[in-house]
Amino acid sequence: MRELVMGRTIPSWRIIVEQKMAELSRFKQFLRPEDRAVFDDLLTQCKLFAAGGEVFTSPVKEVSLLFWMVFAQHKKLTELEKRLNENPRLASRQSGPCGRRNREDDQQHDGDG
Repeated sequence: MRELVMGRTIPSWRIIVEQKMAELSRFKQFLRPEDRAVFDDLLTQCKLFAAGGEVFTSPVKEVSLLFWMVFAQHKKLTELEKRLNENPRLASRQSGPCGRRNREDDQQHDGDG
């Protein structure tokens, strides 16, 4: 009689990130030193979302990895935008996520007419 072994078919998020980092190490070698640091940071951002990575799984490992890279970049942009909006002197033009102006800005411009 065969014994049925049940187990996890998708590796943990941290293992996926480590595997991909190892696979991409050859690519990293061809980057300039300053670009290597950016590349490392991009992959490190994926590790920061380990809990979300475990939930958002895909049989194609790259899909989850790319999603969390994009998410991390969007989060950084949103935080920078918030800081710029808090200090208007830092920005010549205030805008919302994805380059859209905030509603308050639109209302101000509507009254300028």
